[in-house]
Amino acid sequence: MNRIVVGIAGGTASGKTTVAERLFEAFDDAVLLCHDFYYKPHDELDKEQRRKLNYDHPDSLDTDMLVEHIKELKKGNAIMHPTYDFANYCRNSEWQRTESAQIIIVEGILIYTNSKLCKLCDIKLFVDADADVRFIRRLSRDVNERGRNMQSVINQYLTTVKPMHEQFVEPSKSKADLIIPQGGHNEIAISMIIDGIKKKLNRV
Repeated sequence: MNRIVVGIAGGTASGKTTVAERLFEAFDDAVLLCHDFYYKPHDELDKEQRRKLNYDHPDSLDTDMLVEHIKELKKGNAIMHPTYDFANYCRNSEWQRTESAQIIIVEGILIYTNSKLCKLCDIKLFVDADADVRFIRRLSRDVNERGRNMQSVINQYLTTVKPMHEQFVEPSKSKADLIIPQGGHNEIAISMIIDGIKKKLNRV
């Protein structure tokens, strides 16, 4: 079986996950991997020390492991991937088994900053959204879903998220095959992408 890797990048809270879920739901034989699963463990640090780390720099993620996992999925093999506890800034002890599929969806803000990972993506999408909109979405998500307080979210955004976006994420937009404004709410773009994947499947 031929397999297609679809990359979905974009700034924090741009709507990447919504796009990824829309594509995942559109196909019967698909799997979804998030770059966020692969944050490096820092068991040698306590929670307060881990909280102060820069999680928006490419070095914060074990991308080499993700690359190897995608290669295994492309071969048709199952993988065991890590999971991450955002409330405590640490890797969970439980790893998750994921079976291979015809469509492998990979989502994350920094996936196009790694040349090996970028080359593995047969289709490269970038979800674009206004910076103010992204910040508001991130603030709401981190407070309501990740156990953060408002001031910590603001501090993190100003000290690491925004500068890392400008240094790494925004420049990686140039590597995308298609830029999607409005994220998963862009019905026309989502429909075109689904049709494009189907046509590519028929050609490979």
